[in-house]
Amino acid sequence: MIKLKTSDYQVYSKFIENLAKKLTKFYYSKLNRPFKISNKLKGKGYDPVTSADKAFEKFIRKEIKKKFPTHQIIGEEFGHQKSKSNFTWVLDPIDGTRSFVIGNPSWSNLISLNYKGEPILGLANFPILKKYYLNTSNKRAYVFENGKKRIISVNKNVLFSQLKLSGAFNGCLSPKKQQKILKILKLMQFPCTDALSYSHLAEGKIDVVIQAGNKIWDIHPLIPIINAAGGIVTNWKNENAVKAGNILVTTNKTIHKKMLRLLRPVSK
Repeated sequence: MIKLKTSDYQVYSKFIENLAKKLTKFYYSKLNRPFKISNKLKGKGYDPVTSADKAFEKFIRKEIKKKFPTHQIIGEEFGHQKSKSNFTWVLDPIDGTRSFVIGNPSWSNLISLNYKGEPILGLANFPILKKYYLNTSNKRAYVFENGKKRIISVNKNVLFSQLKLSGAFNGCLSPKKQQKILKILKLMQFPCTDALSYSHLAEGKIDVVIQAGNKIWDIHPLIPIINAAGGIVTNWKNENAVKAGNILVTTNKTIHKKMLRLLRPVSK
């Protein structure tokens, strides 16, 4: 696991905290109004993008460039701005665009700071819910809500028989394959609301999150938050979640092993 100096964590986490506040203000001052929608897949499925997605990403890129002009940036909407820096920001301007389109308040702004390819700091900002999650080191994660800052941690002592599981396959797992993991389907009793489910796991409200087909900007910002809160993040093959794809997040090693075993028929 890559670690930074304490002073570096302080500089970057303070920037991220201020950026969360700016993003919420930006939404209410500029974007809380009718928006344009287009479909990235153009008849081959549905993957919406809105004018707000693009406006958010432009705003985030501008803020990063002002403070850290040499850093690389990878964003969902505007691609990879390369440099020789070991630091890379990974952006999902609106995670949960479908939720955004229909007025569901669970959408968020996701941002991670990666060092040599590894996510070290993350932000999940929920403008409508008026709260945000971030980590300030590899050991501390917080939720900021109603003007208060609270340390968060996963529900580490939960038993398998008591777990709350949230999952979504995002059209990436066929009905035939789903029939191979019926035990998991029976456990999926709680709705999956994009980054909010991962954030709730870090906060101790959910014990397992399973998703298929994640891109790097969907999961990189959440990895350091979950890790700092004591959770475990891998793909379904128990590999580093930095690769994105099919993601498994749990609260302890025992549950993680059991979930990997149950996922084995569809993780080959």
